[in-house]
Amino acid sequence: MSEDTEAELVFQLREGSTEAYQQLLDRHLASINRYVVRMMGNTIDSDDITQEVFIRLWEKSYQFNPEVAKLSTWLHQIAHNMCIDFFRKQMKTSDSNLEENSGGLEPQKELLKVRQASTINQAMESLPERQRSAVVMCHYQGLSNREAAGILDVSVDALESLLSRGRKRLRESLKGDAI
Repeated sequence: MSEDTEAELVFQLREGSTEAYQQLLDRHLASINRYVVRMMGNTIDSDDITQEVFIRLWEKSYQFNPEVAKLSTWLHQIAHNMCIDFFRKQMKTSDSNLEENSGGLEPQKELLKVRQASTINQAMESLPERQRSAVVMCHYQGLSNREAAGILDVSVDALESLLSRGRKRLRESLKGDAI
């Protein structure tokens, strides 16, 4: 997938091409959805926010400048801002809705799995928003430090500092828990 091709698709999208929109959606939906789910911890709200990100792509594609950033960076920035806006509106998100997945596990193992996931989600939610964003982007999304720094609009050094403080805080928060 070349960036020139994406720039061309965005140009076609600006002209109203639903085919170009579908191609961009196919390329970026999974990545954006994973990011939003990690940020939100709630699949219902995550689906709504992910949908809004791609509605914004359709409506505001004219704001994208391929000379300034990659499309994936621009979409992640939109997703990030929408998650932060949601958190600000809600002040405190509800506990994560964990999907039930018995998968043949014994009830005790399944309960342990759910408790561990809940503990980790609570620890992630306790991080300040910029530390949580840095950890999610670099450790869960697999973005490079440079890409994550671009999305958060900070230097790579500042991002590394956010990551370091976030990991330290997570270790402290999870110390004593059997994770």
